[in-house]
Amino acid sequence: MADISRYPGLRHLRGTPTVHVRHVRKGELVHEGTGQSFWFRPRSAVLSEVPVDDRELPMLFHARTHDYQDVTVQLTVTYRCTDPETATSRIDFSIDPDTGTWRQDPLSQIATTLTESTQQHALKILATVDLDQAIRTGVERVKTAVQTNLRADHIGMEIIDVRVVAIRPDADLEKALQTTIRERVQQEADKATYERRAIAVERERAISENELKNQIELAKREEQLVVQRGANALRQAEDDARTAKIATEAKAEGVQRLAEAEAAGERARLDAYQDVPRETLYALAAKELAGNLPEIGSITLTPDLVQPILNRLAR
Repeated sequence: MADISRYPGLRHLRGTPTVHVRHVRKGELVHEGTGQSFWFRPRSAVLSEVPVDDRELPMLFHARTHDYQDVTVQLTVTYRCTDPETATSRIDFSIDPDTGTWRQDPLSQIATTLTESTQQHALKILATVDLDQAIRTGVERVKTAVQTNLRADHIGMEIIDVRVVAIRPDADLEKALQTTIRERVQQEADKATYERRAIAVERERAISENELKNQIELAKREEQLVVQRGANALRQAEDDARTAKIATEAKAEGVQRLAEAEAAGERARLDAYQDVPRETLYALAAKELAGNLPEIGSITLTPDLVQPILNRLAR
């Protein structure tokens, strides 16, 4: 809204940097531009005020897909007036010279024009796709179609940007789709879980088989060890038996040789005593006997003991 100061018979308008003002008097353009400030007579002045800053127009409308499903489209169109002269010639931007307010509602007229044109392009695109495609790729398709086809230069406007916020189905249908998707996701998760468990079971089986193979191999080696130990023990016993036998035979042979040697020595000694007189033998026997008798501290000889000995010696 323009800032207009009132004086008797005169008015003063002070504009802003984002508003384009046109002052026409008697069909001739007197002032035009942004940031204008001038005096005018209210009875002869025709004033127009066109905003030239960026304006955002949010939209929310319904559309129908190729499979006859209703969807809600939410988007925002950003536009700006680039040709105020055309805009003032197509849309009523005139303001009251006393209050500075618009006589009509030009922004609503612009919003209606842009909304209807935007809806036309969006409906055309959504009518060619099914609901699933509209949900998955509809945002980009609608944005591209509106940016490419939406024109507002006939009213002096330029489309700056188009942002499609969302394309959503009916609440009940969306809930059903969410349920279906959740089920599918849950099935995928269950499948992944089952596959992971199957892999784990397969690995457990492989580990168990490997352990069993190791145990079998270990048992075989233990059996071989037992057999080898038995063979070693048998060989050791046989060696010990042979050694004992050899030792026994050697001992027996030594004893036999010793006995033979003793017998030979005894025969030689007897042969040596064969030619010795008997008296000498008795004397040697007495001497041998005396050497083998125990120690005698005292001895008592009686005639009964001495007489037979003397008689024998006399003989």
